[in-house]
Amino acid sequence: MSAHIFTTRLKCLLRDRQTIFWTLMFPLILGTFFNLSLSNLNKSETFQPIDIAVINDAGYQQNNDFKSVLENISTGSDQLFNLTAASKQDADKLLNDGKIKGYITVGADIGMTVNDSGLSQNIIKSFLDSYQKTSSVTKSIITQDPSSLQKGLLDDLKSQKEYTLEVSGNSAAPNTVLNYFYSLIAMACLYGGFFGMKEVTDIQANISQRAARVNIAPVHKLKMFLVSMSASLLVHFIELLILLAYLRFGFNVDFGAKTGYVLLTTFVGSVIGISFGAFVSALVPKGEGIKVAIMLAVSMTGSFLAGMMYQDIKYIVAQNVPVLSYLNPVNLLTDAFYSLYYYDTFTRYALNMGILSAFILVFCTVSYLIIRRQKYASI
Repeated sequence: MSAHIFTTRLKCLLRDRQTIFWTLMFPLILGTFFNLSLSNLNKSETFQPIDIAVINDAGYQQNNDFKSVLENISTGSDQLFNLTAASKQDADKLLNDGKIKGYITVGADIGMTVNDSGLSQNIIKSFLDSYQKTSSVTKSIITQDPSSLQKGLLDDLKSQKEYTLEVSGNSAAPNTVLNYFYSLIAMACLYGGFFGMKEVTDIQANISQRAARVNIAPVHKLKMFLVSMSASLLVHFIELLILLAYLRFGFNVDFGAKTGYVLLTTFVGSVIGISFGAFVSALVPKGEGIKVAIMLAVSMTGSFLAGMMYQDIKYIVAQNVPVLSYLNPVNLLTDAFYSLYYYDTFTRYALNMGILSAFILVFCTVSYLIIRRQKYASI
């Protein structure tokens, strides 16, 4: 009997085109748009040489030290500047036309002219300040000890020593794009609530005629509910696997090397989505339209707070209202996926999964307590 109910329920679910669209096709379409809009986001964050000019006058030509340094850092694969030597009139025109970020003048002092403030202008100023400090220190040392030139002073100045060591606590490089795709998967997990909502609705005799027929069938209502929920879980989990494969092999979204844990997280996400839908459907004694509205409101609000529309909101919430981060299943799933990708330890991942498991327990317990007490005077 259970196998018959399971297969019959599978057929019903697969024929429900509206639910299949929102739980499978909509995330796939949204993922495609994400890829089109975000594929070049990381590339745009790579450093590009800054366009500058230097006034090519007698002061510049006679300052051989500065001229040599400026030309050296404006060539090669790791150049800092794209340098243009120009007259003052031409440099002003380039600056006003927005073709350069600023220009340098060399006289008794070395100065810069800019039309705006920003990162590029700060880098130019930092370079000039560093050169002038180094030049001043060098002149002071030579004045006090002329023999320092023979002791390798210039070689010491050319070799920049680092006294800090950058150590990564993980084996993955930060990727600002991944959070968007991870939150998309989390949203798709919560969309499994449409399946859970449907399963509860279909055993509430006062909601639909199908539910009325189920309630008079010679099968225990709880048994039928659990078998039907298993069918929904199977369908939804397969849909999520299709979404994962589409993102991984279609758009090369990186999930890290912990494939087994990624699949486990996806399965837990499917369970929490379906159990949440059942919880809402059991708790709200209204028609299907009200329940769908609640499901969409919760899932979309949770997706927004998890950073799916605006990534920084995730960190704003974490800093100002941290408790909200732990009450948002979409954020917990997003964070679990990113923890698997970015961290070598499982501390943060285990915390997220523990809270998600607690949510599942609460949703399932409340749904069961409400459903088992429902009785109908007339069907």
